Parts: sequence; structure tokens; C-alpha cells
Amino acid sequence: MQKEILIITNYFPPEKGAAANRIFDMAKAYKNNDYEVLVVCPLPNYPKGSIFNGYKNKLVLSENIEGLEIKRLWLFASNSKNKFLRLLSMLSFGLNLFMYLLYKKTPKKVIIQCSPLFVGFFGVLISKLKRKIIILNVSDLWPLAGLQMGILKKGFYYNILERVERFNYKSARLILGQSKEILNHIKLIFPEKSFYLYRNLPNFKAPKNIQTKNLNEIKIVYAGLLGVAQGVANICENIKLPKNVIFDIYGDGPEVERIIELSNENSQLNYHGLVNRDKLHKVLVHYNFTLIPLTNRIYGSVPSKIFEYSRLGLPIIFLSEGEGSELVDKYRLGYTLKDNDINGLNNLISNLANQTQTPLISSVEIRKNAIEAFNFNNQFKKLLENTNSL
Repeated sequence: MQKEILIITNYFPPEKGAAANRIFDMAKAYKNNDYEVLVVCPLPNYPKGSIFNGYKNKLVLSENIEGLEIKRLWLFASNSKNKFLRLLSMLSFGLNLFMYLLYKKTPKKVIIQCSPLFVGFFGVLISKLKRKIIILNVSDLWPLAGLQMGILKKGFYYNILERVERFNYKSARLILGQSKEILNHIKLIFPEKSFYLYRNLPNFKAPKNIQTKNLNEIKIVYAGLLGVAQGVANICENIKLPKNVIFDIYGDGPEVERIIELSNENSQLNYHGLVNRDKLHKVLVHYNFTLIPLTNRIYGSVPSKIFEYSRLGLPIIFLSEGEGSELVDKYRLGYTLKDNDINGLNNLISNLANQTQTPLISSVEIRKNAIEAFNFNNQFKKLLENTNSL
């Protein structure tokens, strides 16, 4: 009998980003292990907050991508800073998801990507009503993350979100967490649940040869979401670049307009827009360092760039604290700095530019350490065993 699994996610290619890549890699891995995979997701709209060309004016769209059956549902797309509009966007997909799955025959086992929290809630609710075996994939600790980022305040609305969070955890048979901190948080609430640490590990072939870097010109890169949590615009405003250092930026998000303004004012800052993952990997290997910042230390958050860019042999400058910082130190992947330590960042860059302080280890060693420590196939093999046992 053919094994089947349903994956519910708010992010999926052709959208870019860690969440879309993680779910796509997971779905393909299940298919390669004799599962028939159904993915239900919204019409692609992230991160711009508008539905992509070719997908507009659709209520339901069916696709087949690399043998995966994809059902895309309409939503009110928005990336507005207005909290009401963002909530409306999540609720529109969540409600549409609930009604779609209510009348559809779907696999018994279901993986639900959570966050966004409300999308996870509607996926969990309909799956529970239809007596599905729920695997909850938790990538962010909402509403706690929102509180730490200053987006949310404790009160009536926060209490509702906490109840939604607990409902999601309570309903799951197996809980996957992208960090140890996520799992520790949930274990305090529901210690009897089954847990598995499923990090956001990439699944691509590392380059055979590491590019020789020019040490006369130091090239630093940031590639990823340009949002409040990353604080790249603030870094651009306050960074002090020696004459032989350039800072290149790739990506998209709410801060992109301000970053473009700053790059127009400073010839050592360069904004290159959003490029696809394969092209980005070919570009990144030519840089000396990658910057991975977080504005505030968010409990449970471990940027996926740590795993992806170290696999390319790219030394990391990690501007934050927490579990991500611990991983960079433990596996000798680069430098770590305190939260928002712009002065420390400027001093480090100055030392690197003057070659008074050299990288902790070579690019070859970084790549070797990353490949050994962050192995997608080994991680998925254990997830598959967990899935088959449910």
C-alpha cells in the first residue's frame, strides 16, 4: 500500500527563503522514500506581499512539481506593517485552508508548518476534527517571539495567542522543533509529548573547490530577508567600512527602500536585489565573510543561514546571542558578537581589513565542519523513522 502524507505550509517555492526551502526539501525527501506527497499552501506571495504573476485571479490552483502534488489556495496577500492587515492575510488563508480540507479526502498523516500561528491553528483544527495524525513543525515560538521583538504586548490578544499556541502543541502526536530552545520551551508545557530536533538544514551539494579570496579587498555579504528582526538598515547606517572593504546586500523585505537609499549615499554599500538560490550560491563563494545579524536575541530562533552558508565555506560574522551564537562557536564557523554590538562589528571589520586578526579557520575547514555536523540525509532518516512509527 502506498504511503501518503499531507504537508500544510504557508511558504513554498517559487517563494524564496528558509521556510520554503526547508519544506520543499522535506517534501522531496518523503517522495524519494516512497511517500505520495500532497502539499497545501497559499498562492505564492512572500516576501513582497502580492501574489506572483501567473498565479493571480485564482481560487484554487493545482500543480505538480518534481512529482509532488501541490494545491495552492487564494489568500488576501499583504506584508503591510499594519497588524490588522497582516492578521487578515493569515486568517484568509487559514479559513480557506479549513474549508478546503473539510470536504477533501487527504492522507491520514499530516505535517503542519507553524508559523504563522493562526495558519498552524486552522491546519491543526481541521486535522483534529478529521482525526488525522498530526506532526507539528515549529519554527518560531509565537507569541513569545513577538513579545521579544516588541511587536506584541501582554494583554487580552496575547493571552488568546498563548491559548492557540497550547492548542496546537496539545493536538500534535509528534513535535518537530528547529532549535533546542523551541523544544525546551514546549517540554515545559507538555513534557509527555514526543519531540524531535529537526533543524533547518540545507540539502544541496557543497562546491568541490573553495574560491581563493582576495585579501586586499575584503568583501562582506548579507543575503536574506530585509526585515525589522534582521536590522540590516540600521547596520548600514552605522557601519564604518575601511577603504578596502565593501558590504553587499541581497534580498527583499520591508527595509529594502531604506537600504537602497543608503547604498546610493555610500559607494561601499551595494544592494543587488533578490536572486534565486542556485545563483546566490554561485555568488556567495566569492565573498570573504557573511554577516548574520538579529536585532534582538529571540528565544528559539536559529537563523538557517548558519547551516547553509557554512556549507559553502563562508566564514560567519554572527551579530547576536543565543543558540545560533553557540553553534558558530562550537563548530568553529566564524566570529560571534553581542546583540546590536555595532562598535564591536566595526572593530572586527577594521581588524580584518588591516589583517591584524585573521579568520578563526579556513574556508575549507568551515565547509568540512558544516558538512559533518549538519547532514540533511542523516537528520531526515530519523524523521522518517519517527513518521513510519506513528
